Amino acid sequence: MAFFLALDVGGTKTDYLLADESGVLCRARTGTIKRMRADASSAAANLDQALAELTAKSGVSMQAITRTCIGTAGETVPLVTDWLRQAFSVRVSGELLLLGDVEIALDAAFHGRLGVLAIAGTGSNVAGRRPDGSIVTAGGWGPELADQGSGHRIGHEGLRAAFLARDEGRPTRLIDAVLAFWQLPSIELLVEAANARPAPDFSRLTEVILDCARQGDAVANEVLRRQGEELAGLVRLVVRRVHAASVAASSSGKAELPSVAFTGSIMEKVAPVREALVTDVRSEFPTIHVREGVVDPLLGALWRAQNPALPSRQGC
Repeated sequence: MAFFLALDVGGTKTDYLLADESGVLCRARTGTIKRMRADASSAAANLDQALAELTAKSGVSMQAITRTCIGTAGETVPLVTDWLRQAFSVRVSGELLLLGDVEIALDAAFHGRLGVLAIAGTGSNVAGRRPDGSIVTAGGWGPELADQGSGHRIGHEGLRAAFLARDEGRPTRLIDAVLAFWQLPSIELLVEAANARPAPDFSRLTEVILDCARQGDAVANEVLRRQGEELAGLVRLVVRRVHAASVAASSSGKAELPSVAFTGSIMEKVAPVREALVTDVRSEFPTIHVREGVVDPLLGALWRAQNPALPSRQGC
């Protein structure tokens, strides 16, 4: 019997999945084991907690694991990769695959085939796999340079739009809603909090803005639509690149458009952003196939653990 371990290592949490050849046995979640975000002792404690939980739930020893696949941002950073290799070598048997978090998300959606994935949670990114297996990306440059359609951008742009609406004399619930959410008694204190350094976590305002939009607030709805369209611009860019590579690789000089899939909390829970994105993408590609729901990157790590032959190839 073969056993497979899959991990999706994020900046604040790590998700784990244990499976055998017939299916998923159990899951676990702990704090992050990414060494750029946690010291060695904290990362080790989180990892030990998860492995013990998986064994307790399944009865499977970590010394019975055939192959582990870890997806993480920073997969080229020695501090991250060296620690993971060392930590797993003394705790878990079998082969270890270290991949990028974008790559396992693509694998969850397309199982090694070509396609385009829009990722939007606290941050955002768009990635596509070309016919030769290489990956092309757009966005993902962080909150100051990119993150279109992300929770951070929705929260930050929502506040900016709220104060512009105040200057223009346009009605909006946003300022009062944020005051209540941040438990602040005055606009002056809201201005101070929004301009603080370090900056507040604007992504936490996403639900506030979505709630105002559901109540018919025009400013909130404009923010969500605009962020969906900005992320759509990146999706269209990657679709063009993947499609061009497909056409070039085809003997007939023709190729179908790649499918588009989604992952991340914004794509899952903030329908106006997703709907605006799809509408904008289809304005250029009317026949493109857009998948329902969102994919679970952890299942991509599991698929790769079970199918390790596909090489990991990052493009530009």
